[in-house]
Amino acid sequence: MRAYLFCIALLLGGAHAAAQAEVFERTLKNGLKVIVKEDRRAPVVVQQIWYKTGSMDERTGVTGIAHVLEHLMFKGTHSIPAGEFSKRIAAAGGRENAFTSYDYTAYFQQLHKSKLPLAMQLESDRMRNLNLTAADFAKEIKVVMEERRLRTDDSAHALLQEKMMATIYQQHPYQHPVIGWMSDLEALTVGDAKAWYDRWYAPNNATLVIAGDVKADEVFAQAQQYYGAIPRRAMPPRRNFIEPEQAGIKRMVVKAPAELPHLVMSYHAPVVRDPAQDWKPYALQILAGVLDGNESARLNKHLVREQQIASGAGAGYDATSRGPSLFTLEATPSEGKAVNDIEAALRGEIALLVRDGVSGDELQRVKAQVMAGEVYKRDSLFYQAMQIGQMESIGLGHRVIPKLLEKLQAVTAEQVRQVAEEIFQDDNLTVAVLDPQPLSGKPKAPQGVTHAH
Repeated sequence: MRAYLFCIALLLGGAHAAAQAEVFERTLKNGLKVIVKEDRRAPVVVQQIWYKTGSMDERTGVTGIAHVLEHLMFKGTHSIPAGEFSKRIAAAGGRENAFTSYDYTAYFQQLHKSKLPLAMQLESDRMRNLNLTAADFAKEIKVVMEERRLRTDDSAHALLQEKMMATIYQQHPYQHPVIGWMSDLEALTVGDAKAWYDRWYAPNNATLVIAGDVKADEVFAQAQQYYGAIPRRAMPPRRNFIEPEQAGIKRMVVKAPAELPHLVMSYHAPVVRDPAQDWKPYALQILAGVLDGNESARLNKHLVREQQIASGAGAGYDATSRGPSLFTLEATPSEGKAVNDIEAALRGEIALLVRDGVSGDELQRVKAQVMAGEVYKRDSLFYQAMQIGQMESIGLGHRVIPKLLEKLQAVTAEQVRQVAEEIFQDDNLTVAVLDPQPLSGKPKAPQGVTHAH
């Protein structure tokens, strides 16, 4: 294992050096930051434009507007008819899409390197020339409502997650779903969309990431040609929401049609703010790998295979975001077992971890797994651009990427034990339970008991 980790470290060191040598950055006069990652393995290019605005910038009453505008960005500009954006990219042999999160909104195209000017022309056009009409808005808001019904209202686990987030966060806007509350979607107007577009869609609130078989100087010249004339805008002041410290355990039950009960335990957790000085977020990433990640991870080994108390169990944690984070444990009871049994078992795993810590072999395995995963992800041009865009959009900057991996390698077993002891406190915990209700008229299983259907 040590030899394997050493090999990974060597490989990663080489990848870091190469990655740093191939990333170029320039900021246009209008404030648009342009980052170029040269990668000549194939004649393709990825263009991503990241706006530093997401659902966390919304206010109560207009939730979902960031995601609605993402849909409307494909509806056409004053010079490009509705639907033409996607048709022109497809005709050029490319693919394109977009996504909205709590922290940012991003649009991307992947196509042959010769088609980069086309992608830039189209993307820069809709940065300032979007044609927002009441008719297009009326159609698209119905599409978003249907998306909400399918992905959230009709999905027991998504509903559990949504209601849990609304319970966990007392003040922070992460309490609102990215897709928005249905009552807000019903009340939104085209004026809300225009206001959002005018407020946040500006070059000085965006990062342009280009990765692929390109030369940085040529890309900077093209970026200046297509994006350089777009005027910067005054950005509204951003409120930095601080979530008040939780003052006791929160418990909630969500009743929804489902076959099986499910338990989620979420603890407030820190994120990386000072990449060089922080240590807890890195220790939490290793902790997540100790508990979950592969067949030999603790939750799967102990709860699913050995005790057979759960049919599935996992852990999750995100170390980087604009807002606060959560460390989450979850599990589905095995047949004949109840949610209470699962909670007791998860608490037992926590107690064991805090008492005995993690072994040297566990630590090495997880580090090797994390590092190997990062190296293999480098094979994806799209992921390389994604990583750069994410780091820029949350305020850390792409230059911290090697530091994040370096700090992960430096985590000690005692740091993992210590952070587990600090984070896994009941005053810091929200417990959410899915109480399954009958599926299409079938008789309901008793709470905590599963049956095959």
